Amino acid sequence: MPITMTNSEEPSLPNPNNNTQDSTNSDAEPHHHHDIEDDEEEEDDEYDEEDDVVQQPNRTIPQSAASKLREQRFKVETLSRRLSSELVPIRVHDVVINGNTKTKDWVIVAELGGIENATSMQELVQVSQIAISRLQDLEIFDSCTVRLEAGPRELPNTANVIVDVVETGNKVSAKFSVYNKPSTSSWTAEGALTYKNFLGYGDLWDASLAYGANQATEVSIGVHAPRVRRFLTPFVARLSMLSQDWQETSSYKDQLVGASLGLISTKHHDLAYTLGWRTLADPSQMSSRSIRRQLGHSLVSSLKYTFKVDRRNSPIRPTKGYAFLSSTHVGGLTPDPRSLWFLRQEFDVRFAVPFGFYNTALNLGISAGAVFPWGHGFKSKPSPLPERFYLGGDFSPVCTLGGPTTLWGFKTRGLGPTEPRRPNRDESDDENSSGWDFIGGDLAVTAFADLSFDLPIRWLREYGIHGHVFAGSGNAAKLTQNEYRHFSPRKFLESFRVSVGCGFVIPTSLFRLEGNYVHILRKGEQDRGKTGFRFSFSAPL
Repeated sequence: MPITMTNSEEPSLPNPNNNTQDSTNSDAEPHHHHDIEDDEEEEDDEYDEEDDVVQQPNRTIPQSAASKLREQRFKVETLSRRLSSELVPIRVHDVVINGNTKTKDWVIVAELGGIENATSMQELVQVSQIAISRLQDLEIFDSCTVRLEAGPRELPNTANVIVDVVETGNKVSAKFSVYNKPSTSSWTAEGALTYKNFLGYGDLWDASLAYGANQATEVSIGVHAPRVRRFLTPFVARLSMLSQDWQETSSYKDQLVGASLGLISTKHHDLAYTLGWRTLADPSQMSSRSIRRQLGHSLVSSLKYTFKVDRRNSPIRPTKGYAFLSSTHVGGLTPDPRSLWFLRQEFDVRFAVPFGFYNTALNLGISAGAVFPWGHGFKSKPSPLPERFYLGGDFSPVCTLGGPTTLWGFKTRGLGPTEPRRPNRDESDDENSSGWDFIGGDLAVTAFADLSFDLPIRWLREYGIHGHVFAGSGNAAKLTQNEYRHFSPRKFLESFRVSVGCGFVIPTSLFRLEGNYVHILRKGEQDRGKTGFRFSFSAPL
């Protein structure tokens, strides 16, 4: 624990040396046969010298290293006994920060919240540990320590808090990863560069580039500052350009250029505003009727609020705990007629139940979401294509916490409502000249169960490689444009797609690698899914 205490940190503790006196000459010297008068004369001659010795013993008799060690050990043992048996009252007199050559003092002070209000030694140590963890989370310090020293002698039961930090010498860091995520149709390779503490506000500037196998590209630059003067929440801003090619499944390309600004960003709450320009295009000119009606340009002006609680012990392989997420997304915050007006709500609940043998745990999850247009005549209007729910994808639902998306055994955007494409008159023999477009659902529900367990081989357990058996189910339906009148909950449940399987999992600090054999028990006529063996790279979301 990087919390140290100096020798004088508790002046009120009793010192055993204060109650002891130096031994007299009669105790230390052997008995000789001298006359009493000689002794008195000798004492008179050396009276002044002995008086000085008694009054100032530290100047004439230096304390040995062994005695200093015993004294220090006695103080530590006494303090430990007091800390374990009673509350030791204390008050913080001053906070001193050392080592910050570029970082502003108020940035560090903001992470020490509550340390000046501590009323006992136990509370002060606990708050100091929390402060050290917060400072390390800023990612701008190589080391952080907190020392407690005694306050002024005229103020008993006080302490000075000394914070020693060492700013990182390497300001630039790089990261590269490969994974699957629900928003792309295949694997994604992402690289990012980060520059730390450019302004001295604990700010992190980053530039990232992500590329997917199916021409999904995202370029973005952003800044994250944990504290900006009077703002109570971190400052988060980002500029991005996202291009995705969905011609294979939905006959359109999607490009979004815009900016996002974090308004509230705490441990459980997140509120962000997004302003962007979206373009939907169909180069093949084969899209279905529903997609053709939404091609062109549109303005995205939306506010998204997310509440998230994750009490699981690991996002890669949770064996106990629970998680909950609620997300509300409102679009159409500008009067521009090209603005997308929609209301999107998602829920996600996860439970991890340990069994107590072979590190076995059962993960259960259920996700649901709905999207509707709003405004004048909303009942007859369609919901925006990019905001609908598309199910499927080769990534683990154990890692994804963000609404209904994944379902084992089905390709990305491989199930749900479909519409026939427009035939290509010039290439009537081409296999892509006809087919079906997955247009997404306004209502989606998914559920899964995953039983993980350690394998009997020792070296596999040492590296965290384990096995699992799983089952998943889900469905999506269209409700807008008066389709809600024909919606039947019974038919919706009866048409749920179901898949089961087993495989092995290789967890890493960056992603979760799975090799699974999936067997599809139920699927729709136009669904894109098949039984077989497949690999997936899943990053926790």
